[in-house]
Amino acid sequence: MTGVVRLAIWSGPRNISTAMMRAWENRSDSVVVDEPLYAHYLAETGLDHPVREEVIAAGEPSWERVVESLLGPVPDGVRVFYQKHMSHHLLPGIDRAWIGRLSNVLLIRDPREVVASYVRSRASVEPDDIGLRQQVVLYDELAAAGTPPPVIDAADFLRDPENHLRALCEQHDLEFTPRMLSWPAGPRDSDGVWAPHWYDAVWRSTGFEPYRPRNPQLTGQPAEVAEVCLSHYTYLRERSGLR
Repeated sequence: MTGVVRLAIWSGPRNISTAMMRAWENRSDSVVVDEPLYAHYLAETGLDHPVREEVIAAGEPSWERVVESLLGPVPDGVRVFYQKHMSHHLLPGIDRAWIGRLSNVLLIRDPREVVASYVRSRASVEPDDIGLRQQVVLYDELAAAGTPPPVIDAADFLRDPENHLRALCEQHDLEFTPRMLSWPAGPRDSDGVWAPHWYDAVWRSTGFEPYRPRNPQLTGQPAEVAEVCLSHYTYLRERSGLR
């Protein structure tokens, strides 16, 4: 599909990834897909996530078929196929050759903030739940292939959403529209079936919230997980910024 931008944003959980999806979906020339590899991830790992069976039933457990849809045809008039991905959904059994055919961006967040938010909804957390290690692997693979992806820190983005979105549009030869900065509150048909468990804040939102510094106080295992992930975050943080 000549001229279609297949924009893949690879994030970890408890980031601004869903708000970012809203921004791109609010363009008149875009379609979005919400975590297309989630069903495969749950089916393969056996993890007990909220509405696990519904996610698998509603999604596509075959990663090969998911990839076919991500690279396949889009509706007439669509210029941007926005793909919201979780980096930890990239399990070892998935061949990654197809990722290089997408326009990839890594969206990162301080793991101390991620873990503090994560454990408010989940009883426990492990380093691989956060996705930063997987983002480092993905960054290095793409860089080795000659296409290091842009890295955006959510804190930087929220300090200046418009300029970040303008830069992404310019990189992909797209016209920026102010529609990307605000959207109607409420659910969307494109939201995954897990949305009622995770998207409360986004459903209430009508735009990006201003950046607020946080100083989460972690103890025990959550603190240990954040510490393990901090080196991965620092590695990517050093490679972040507008280009």
